[in-house]
Amino acid sequence: MKSKTSSEMGLFERYLTLWVALCIVAGIALGNKYPSFIQATGSLEIAHINLPVAVLIWLMIIPMLLKIDLGELRGVARHWRGVGVTLLVNWGVKPFSMALLAWLFIGYLFRPWLPTEQIESYIAGLIILAAAPCTAMVFVWSHLMRGEPHFTLSQVALNDVIMVFAFAPVVALLLGLSAISVPWDTLLLSVLLYIVVPLIIAGWWRRAVQKQQQGQQRLAKLVRRLQPFSLGALLATLVLLFGFQGEQILAQPLVIALLAIPILIQVLFNSGLAYLLNRQVRSPHCVAGPSALIGASNFFELAVATAIALFGFESGAALATVVGVLIEVPVMLLAVRVVNGSRGWYESRDGIVPYEVCCPSEVLE
Repeated sequence: MKSKTSSEMGLFERYLTLWVALCIVAGIALGNKYPSFIQATGSLEIAHINLPVAVLIWLMIIPMLLKIDLGELRGVARHWRGVGVTLLVNWGVKPFSMALLAWLFIGYLFRPWLPTEQIESYIAGLIILAAAPCTAMVFVWSHLMRGEPHFTLSQVALNDVIMVFAFAPVVALLLGLSAISVPWDTLLLSVLLYIVVPLIIAGWWRRAVQKQQQGQQRLAKLVRRLQPFSLGALLATLVLLFGFQGEQILAQPLVIALLAIPILIQVLFNSGLAYLLNRQVRSPHCVAGPSALIGASNFFELAVATAIALFGFESGAALATVVGVLIEVPVMLLAVRVVNGSRGWYESRDGIVPYEVCCPSEVLE
Protein backbone atom coordinates (compact mmCIF):
# COMPACT_ATOMS: atom_id res chain seq x y z
CA MET A 1 0.00 0.00 0.00
CA LYS A 2 1.25 3.47 -0.79
CA SER A 3 1.95 5.57 2.22
CA LYS A 4 1.07 8.87 0.61
CA THR A 5 -2.48 9.55 1.66
CA SER A 6 -3.54 12.43 -0.56
CA SER A 7 -2.73 14.26 -3.73
CA GLU A 8 -2.11 17.95 -4.12
CA MET A 9 -5.11 20.08 -3.25
CA GLY A 10 -7.15 20.37 -6.41
CA LEU A 11 -8.96 23.35 -7.88
CA PHE A 12 -12.21 22.46 -6.12
CA GLU A 13 -10.69 21.97 -2.67
CA ARG A 14 -8.55 25.10 -2.96
CA TYR A 15 -11.53 27.32 -3.79
CA LEU A 16 -14.26 25.45 -1.92
CA THR A 17 -15.45 28.62 -0.19
CA LEU A 18 -15.88 30.31 -3.59
CA TRP A 19 -17.89 27.38 -4.98
CA VAL A 20 -20.11 27.37 -1.91
CA ALA A 21 -20.70 31.10 -2.34
CA LEU A 22 -21.66 30.52 -5.99
CA CYS A 23 -24.03 27.74 -4.87
CA ILE A 24 -25.68 30.19 -2.51
CA VAL A 25 -26.37 32.55 -5.41
CA ALA A 26 -27.48 29.74 -7.74
CA GLY A 27 -29.71 28.14 -5.09
CA ILE A 28 -31.41 31.40 -4.17
CA ALA A 29 -31.99 32.20 -7.84
CA LEU A 30 -33.35 28.71 -8.52
CA GLY A 31 -35.66 28.86 -5.51
CA ASN A 32 -37.08 32.21 -6.60
CA LYS A 33 -37.45 31.35 -10.28
CA TYR A 34 -38.60 27.71 -9.98
CA PRO A 35 -40.16 27.33 -6.52
CA SER A 36 -42.40 24.46 -7.63
CA PHE A 37 -39.36 22.38 -8.65
CA ILE A 38 -37.66 22.92 -5.29
CA GLN A 39 -40.85 22.09 -3.39
CA ALA A 40 -41.39 18.92 -5.44
CA THR A 41 -37.83 17.80 -4.78
CA GLY A 42 -38.27 18.36 -1.06
CA SER A 43 -41.44 16.25 -0.99
CA LEU A 44 -39.70 13.10 -2.27
CA GLU A 45 -39.02 11.38 1.05
CA ILE A 46 -39.48 8.14 2.98
CA ALA A 47 -39.49 8.12 6.80
CA HIS A 48 -38.41 11.80 6.70
CA ILE A 49 -35.36 10.87 4.58
CA ASN A 50 -35.24 12.91 1.38
CA LEU A 51 -34.48 10.52 -1.49
CA PRO A 52 -32.70 12.92 -3.88
CA VAL A 53 -30.46 14.09 -1.06
CA ALA A 54 -29.77 10.49 0.00
CA VAL A 55 -28.55 9.69 -3.53
CA LEU A 56 -26.42 12.84 -3.64
CA ILE A 57 -24.91 12.08 -0.23
CA TRP A 58 -23.95 8.57 -1.38
CA LEU A 59 -22.30 10.08 -4.45
CA MET A 60 -20.39 12.39 -2.12
CA ILE A 61 -19.35 9.93 0.55
CA ILE A 62 -18.61 6.63 -1.19
CA PRO A 63 -15.74 7.94 -3.40
CA MET A 64 -14.21 9.49 -0.28
CA LEU A 65 -14.56 6.27 1.74
CA LEU A 66 -12.88 4.33 -1.07
CA LYS A 67 -9.64 6.00 0.05
CA ILE A 68 -9.92 4.56 3.56
CA ASP A 69 -8.48 1.17 4.40
CA LEU A 70 -10.09 -0.05 7.62
CA GLY A 71 -7.24 -2.56 7.83
CA GLU A 72 -5.08 0.37 8.89
CA LEU A 73 -6.73 0.10 12.31
CA ARG A 74 -3.91 -2.35 13.06
CA GLY A 75 -1.54 0.61 13.13
CA VAL A 76 -3.48 2.65 15.69
CA ALA A 77 -1.19 1.62 18.56
CA ARG A 78 1.90 2.93 16.78
CA HIS A 79 1.08 6.55 17.63
CA TRP A 80 -1.17 5.88 20.60
CA ARG A 81 -0.58 9.28 22.20
CA GLY A 82 -1.78 11.15 19.12
CA VAL A 83 -4.70 8.76 18.71
CA GLY A 84 -5.72 9.28 22.33
CA VAL A 85 -5.59 13.06 22.03
CA THR A 86 -7.60 13.04 18.81
CA LEU A 87 -10.28 10.75 20.24
CA LEU A 88 -10.54 12.90 23.36
CA VAL A 89 -11.03 16.08 21.33
CA ASN A 90 -13.31 14.48 18.70
CA TRP A 91 -15.67 12.73 21.07
CA GLY A 92 -15.08 14.19 24.54
CA VAL A 93 -14.66 17.88 23.79
CA LYS A 94 -15.79 19.05 20.35
CA PRO A 95 -19.51 18.14 20.40
CA PHE A 96 -19.90 19.51 23.93
CA SER A 97 -17.88 22.67 23.34
CA MET A 98 -19.95 23.39 20.23
CA ALA A 99 -23.17 22.80 22.16
CA LEU A 100 -21.97 25.24 24.82
CA LEU A 101 -21.01 27.84 22.21
CA ALA A 102 -24.34 27.34 20.42
CA TRP A 103 -26.32 27.83 23.63
CA LEU A 104 -24.23 30.88 24.54
CA PHE A 105 -24.14 32.68 21.19
CA ILE A 106 -27.30 31.51 19.39
CA GLY A 107 -29.50 30.87 22.38
CA TYR A 108 -28.49 33.95 24.37
CA LEU A 109 -26.14 36.60 22.95
CA PHE A 110 -27.45 36.65 19.36
CA ARG A 111 -31.08 35.80 20.14
CA PRO A 112 -32.39 39.34 19.51
CA TRP A 113 -31.06 39.30 15.92
CA LEU A 114 -32.26 35.80 14.97
CA PRO A 115 -35.75 34.55 14.03
CA THR A 116 -37.22 33.20 17.27
CA GLU A 117 -38.84 30.17 15.65
CA GLN A 118 -35.47 28.96 14.30
CA ILE A 119 -33.30 29.36 17.42
CA GLU A 120 -33.54 25.74 18.53
CA SER A 121 -33.05 24.55 14.97
CA TYR A 122 -29.85 26.59 14.58
CA ILE A 123 -28.52 25.11 17.83
CA ALA A 124 -29.36 21.61 16.65
CA GLY A 125 -27.56 22.16 13.34
CA LEU A 126 -24.39 23.34 15.08
CA ILE A 127 -24.47 20.31 17.39
CA ILE A 128 -24.92 17.92 14.45
CA LEU A 129 -22.07 19.63 12.60
CA ALA A 130 -19.65 19.06 15.48
CA ALA A 131 -20.70 15.50 16.31
CA ALA A 132 -18.96 13.81 13.37
CA PRO A 133 -15.21 14.19 12.74
CA CYS A 134 -14.03 14.81 9.20
CA THR A 135 -12.90 11.99 6.91
CA ALA A 136 -11.96 12.89 3.34
CA MET A 137 -10.71 16.47 3.61
CA VAL A 138 -8.40 15.45 6.46
CA PHE A 139 -6.14 13.79 3.92
CA VAL A 140 -5.76 17.14 2.17
CA TRP A 141 -4.91 18.96 5.41
CA SER A 142 -2.48 16.23 6.46
CA HIS A 143 -0.71 16.35 3.12
CA LEU A 144 -0.34 20.13 3.22
CA MET A 145 1.43 19.91 6.59
CA ARG A 146 3.42 16.80 5.60
CA GLY A 147 1.76 14.76 8.34
CA GLU A 148 2.58 11.14 9.09
CA PRO A 149 0.38 9.32 6.53
CA HIS A 150 -0.15 6.07 8.43
CA PHE A 151 -1.34 7.96 11.51
CA THR A 152 -3.80 9.99 9.44
CA LEU A 153 -5.18 6.91 7.71
CA SER A 154 -5.51 4.81 10.87
CA GLN A 155 -7.09 7.69 12.81
CA VAL A 156 -9.69 8.34 10.10
CA ALA A 157 -10.50 4.63 9.87
CA LEU A 158 -10.95 4.47 13.65
CA ASN A 159 -13.19 7.53 13.64
CA ASP A 160 -15.37 5.99 10.94
CA VAL A 161 -15.90 2.87 13.03
CA ILE A 162 -16.66 4.92 16.15
CA MET A 163 -19.15 7.08 14.23
CA VAL A 164 -21.26 4.03 13.48
CA PHE A 165 -21.90 3.58 17.20
CA ALA A 166 -21.38 7.03 18.75
CA PHE A 167 -22.84 9.60 16.34
CA ALA A 168 -26.53 8.98 17.08
CA PRO A 169 -26.17 8.77 20.90
CA VAL A 170 -24.02 11.92 21.09
CA VAL A 171 -26.42 13.92 18.89
CA ALA A 172 -29.44 12.61 20.80
CA LEU A 173 -27.86 13.43 24.17
CA LEU A 174 -27.02 17.00 23.24
CA LEU A 175 -30.32 17.64 21.48
CA GLY A 176 -32.05 16.29 24.56
CA LEU A 177 -30.11 18.67 26.76
CA SER A 178 -31.27 21.46 24.44
CA ALA A 179 -34.88 20.32 25.00
CA ILE A 180 -35.20 19.53 21.30
CA SER A 181 -37.33 16.52 20.41
CA VAL A 182 -35.18 13.66 19.11
CA PRO A 183 -36.78 11.53 16.36
CA TRP A 184 -34.75 8.39 17.10
CA ASP A 185 -36.08 6.43 14.13
CA THR A 186 -34.94 9.11 11.67
CA LEU A 187 -31.60 9.62 13.43
CA LEU A 188 -30.77 5.91 13.44
CA LEU A 189 -31.91 5.59 9.83
CA SER A 190 -29.57 8.46 8.94
CA VAL A 191 -26.65 6.65 10.58
CA LEU A 192 -27.54 3.50 8.67
CA LEU A 193 -27.92 5.27 5.33
CA TYR A 194 -25.07 7.75 5.56
CA ILE A 195 -22.42 5.81 7.54
CA VAL A 196 -23.03 2.07 7.69
CA VAL A 197 -24.22 1.43 4.14
CA PRO A 198 -21.58 3.64 2.44
CA LEU A 199 -18.84 2.00 4.56
CA ILE A 200 -20.03 -1.46 3.48
CA ILE A 201 -20.28 -0.50 -0.19
CA ALA A 202 -16.94 1.30 -0.23
CA GLY A 203 -15.20 -1.51 1.66
CA TRP A 204 -16.54 -4.20 -0.67
CA TRP A 205 -15.75 -2.14 -3.78
CA ARG A 206 -12.25 -1.35 -2.56
CA ARG A 207 -11.42 -5.01 -1.89
CA ALA A 208 -12.88 -6.10 -5.24
CA VAL A 209 -10.72 -3.60 -7.15
CA GLN A 210 -7.58 -4.41 -5.17
CA LYS A 211 -7.92 -8.12 -5.95
CA GLN A 212 -7.50 -7.34 -9.64
CA GLN A 213 -4.14 -7.15 -11.36
CA GLN A 214 -2.41 -3.86 -10.45
CA GLY A 215 -5.21 -3.37 -7.95
CA GLN A 216 -3.72 -0.39 -6.13
CA GLN A 217 -3.23 1.55 -9.36
CA ARG A 218 -6.75 0.64 -10.47
CA LEU A 219 -8.12 1.86 -7.14
CA ALA A 220 -6.32 5.20 -7.45
CA LYS A 221 -7.64 5.60 -10.98
CA LEU A 222 -11.19 4.75 -9.85
CA VAL A 223 -11.04 7.35 -7.06
CA ARG A 224 -9.88 9.99 -9.54
CA ARG A 225 -12.70 9.12 -11.94
CA LEU A 226 -15.35 9.28 -9.23
CA GLN A 227 -14.08 12.50 -7.70
CA PRO A 228 -16.00 14.80 -10.11
CA PHE A 229 -19.24 12.98 -9.25
CA SER A 230 -18.53 13.42 -5.54
CA LEU A 231 -17.83 17.12 -5.88
CA GLY A 232 -20.76 17.65 -8.23
CA ALA A 233 -23.09 15.94 -5.76
CA LEU A 234 -21.87 18.24 -2.98
CA LEU A 235 -22.55 21.33 -5.09
CA ALA A 236 -25.97 20.03 -6.18
CA THR A 237 -26.93 19.42 -2.55
CA LEU A 238 -25.90 22.94 -1.61
CA VAL A 239 -27.90 24.42 -4.48
CA LEU A 240 -31.00 22.55 -3.26
CA LEU A 241 -30.38 23.65 0.31
CA PHE A 242 -30.07 27.28 -0.61
CA GLY A 243 -33.05 26.97 -2.91
CA PHE A 244 -35.11 26.26 0.20
CA GLN A 245 -33.21 28.72 2.38
CA GLY A 246 -33.14 31.56 -0.15
CA GLU A 247 -36.05 33.57 1.15
CA GLN A 248 -34.75 33.44 4.72
CA ILE A 249 -31.21 34.38 3.66
CA LEU A 250 -32.38 37.37 1.64
CA ALA A 251 -34.59 38.50 4.48
CA GLN A 252 -31.91 38.04 7.17
CA PRO A 253 -28.37 37.99 5.71
CA LEU A 254 -27.00 38.66 9.19
CA VAL A 255 -27.92 35.09 10.16
CA ILE A 256 -25.02 33.64 8.13
CA ALA A 257 -22.46 35.84 9.89
CA LEU A 258 -23.88 35.12 13.33
CA LEU A 259 -23.89 31.34 12.76
CA ALA A 260 -20.30 31.51 11.55
CA ILE A 261 -18.98 32.94 14.82
CA PRO A 262 -19.47 29.89 17.10
CA ILE A 263 -18.26 27.59 14.30
CA LEU A 264 -15.10 29.66 13.89
CA ILE A 265 -14.43 29.68 17.63
CA GLN A 266 -14.90 25.92 18.01
CA VAL A 267 -12.58 25.14 15.07
CA LEU A 268 -9.81 27.34 16.45
CA PHE A 269 -10.34 26.14 20.03
CA ASN A 270 -10.36 22.41 19.26
CA SER A 271 -7.45 22.51 16.81
CA GLY A 272 -5.39 24.52 19.30
CA LEU A 273 -6.35 22.20 22.16
CA ALA A 274 -5.38 19.06 20.23
CA TYR A 275 -2.08 20.63 19.13
CA LEU A 276 -1.13 21.69 22.67
CA LEU A 277 -2.16 18.36 24.19
CA ASN A 278 -0.03 16.51 21.66
CA ARG A 279 2.93 18.67 22.61
CA GLN A 280 2.25 17.99 26.27
CA VAL A 281 2.32 14.19 25.74
CA ARG A 282 5.31 14.57 23.37
CA SER A 283 3.74 13.30 20.15
CA PRO A 284 5.92 13.95 17.07
CA HIS A 285 5.03 17.08 15.10
CA CYS A 286 4.04 15.01 12.06
CA VAL A 287 1.39 13.37 14.27
CA ALA A 288 0.33 16.48 16.20
CA GLY A 289 -0.49 18.40 13.00
CA PRO A 290 -3.00 15.92 11.55
CA SER A 291 -4.34 15.27 15.05
CA ALA A 292 -5.09 18.97 15.50
CA LEU A 293 -6.96 19.23 12.21
CA ILE A 294 -8.82 15.93 12.58
CA GLY A 295 -9.87 17.17 15.99
CA ALA A 296 -11.23 20.42 14.60
CA SER A 297 -12.74 19.66 11.19
CA ASN A 298 -16.21 18.26 10.53
CA PHE A 299 -17.80 15.57 8.36
CA PHE A 300 -20.06 18.19 6.80
CA GLU A 301 -21.57 15.80 4.23
CA LEU A 302 -23.01 13.67 7.03
CA ALA A 303 -24.02 16.75 9.01
CA VAL A 304 -25.92 18.26 6.09
CA ALA A 305 -27.71 14.97 5.37
CA THR A 306 -28.65 14.40 9.00
CA ALA A 307 -29.90 17.95 9.49
CA ILE A 308 -32.12 17.63 6.43
CA ALA A 309 -33.41 14.24 7.56
CA LEU A 310 -34.21 15.42 11.09
CA PHE A 311 -35.47 18.95 10.47
CA GLY A 312 -36.06 19.39 6.73
CA PHE A 313 -34.63 21.44 3.87
CA GLU A 314 -36.06 24.72 5.11
CA SER A 315 -34.82 24.37 8.67
CA GLY A 316 -32.29 26.50 10.48
CA ALA A 317 -30.41 23.27 11.25
CA ALA A 318 -29.78 22.64 7.56
CA LEU A 319 -28.63 26.23 7.10
CA ALA A 320 -26.25 26.00 10.09
CA THR A 321 -24.51 22.92 8.69
CA VAL A 322 -24.05 24.62 5.32
CA VAL A 323 -22.48 27.66 6.99
CA GLY A 324 -19.97 25.18 8.41
CA VAL A 325 -18.98 24.24 4.86
CA LEU A 326 -18.66 27.90 3.93
CA ILE A 327 -16.07 28.81 6.56
CA GLU A 328 -14.27 25.52 7.25
CA VAL A 329 -11.82 25.57 4.33
CA PRO A 330 -10.29 29.03 4.90
CA VAL A 331 -10.11 28.42 8.66
CA MET A 332 -8.44 25.02 8.21
CA LEU A 333 -5.94 26.50 5.77
CA LEU A 334 -5.10 29.07 8.44
CA ALA A 335 -4.62 26.24 10.95
CA VAL A 336 -2.29 24.45 8.51
CA ARG A 337 -0.19 27.61 8.21
CA VAL A 338 0.02 28.02 12.00
CA VAL A 339 0.97 24.37 12.57
CA ASN A 340 3.65 24.45 9.89
CA GLY A 341 5.03 27.76 11.10
CA SER A 342 5.26 26.66 14.74
CA ARG A 343 7.18 23.43 14.18
CA GLY A 344 10.38 24.83 15.67
CA TRP A 345 8.60 25.90 18.85
CA TYR A 346 6.75 22.58 19.05
CA GLU A 347 9.90 20.47 18.80
CA SER A 348 11.77 22.60 21.32
CA ARG A 349 10.10 20.59 24.10
CA ASP A 350 12.37 17.90 25.52
CA GLY A 351 11.49 14.35 24.53
CA ILE A 352 9.75 15.12 21.23
CA VAL A 353 11.11 13.08 18.34
CA PRO A 354 12.40 15.37 15.54
CA TYR A 355 10.37 15.57 12.37
CA GLU A 356 13.05 13.86 10.27
CA VAL A 357 12.88 10.78 12.52
CA CYS A 358 9.09 10.61 12.66
CA CYS A 359 8.55 11.29 8.95
CA PRO A 360 11.70 10.70 6.88
CA SER A 361 11.48 12.17 3.39
CA GLU A 362 11.13 8.80 1.68
CA VAL A 363 7.87 8.17 3.55
CA LEU A 364 6.28 11.23 1.99
CA GLU A 365 7.47 10.76 -1.57
